[in-house]
Amino acid sequence: MISLEGGCHCGSIRFTVTFASREALDCNCTVCTKKGFLHLIVPRADVTLVDGDLDDLVEDARLSEYRFGTGVARHTFCSRCGIHPFYVPRSHPDGLDVNVRALDEVARDGLEAWKIVPFDGRHWEESVESIR
Repeated sequence: MISLEGGCHCGSIRFTVTFASREALDCNCTVCTKKGFLHLIVPRADVTLVDGDLDDLVEDARLSEYRFGTGVARHTFCSRCGIHPFYVPRSHPDGLDVNVRALDEVARDGLEAWKIVPFDGRHWEESVESIR
């Protein structure tokens, strides 16, 4: 297993994520394309937030939340610097989706160590079974 640290740009949101392989999904939906999000979907237990849990961070306004469409996905971003380090995905509402670009290793060394796999989020309903 691999454990890496990450967070937002200003340092208000910090976390550690544990996962099996350096493989990330590159979704072509409008929100992921605009955010530049590379997806690493993991169980919530595999993400340790430094200062409380997800709801604590939203409640104390360090994380802001945006929901649209079905409202299942909780798109979160740092209230201070605007970076999207992770969110609750509609495909895995009991998990967290970490933005690989928010990992310290990637910010420092780039994406060369990662396998990037395309995901057709523009046709989410037809494609989602490939990531369940």
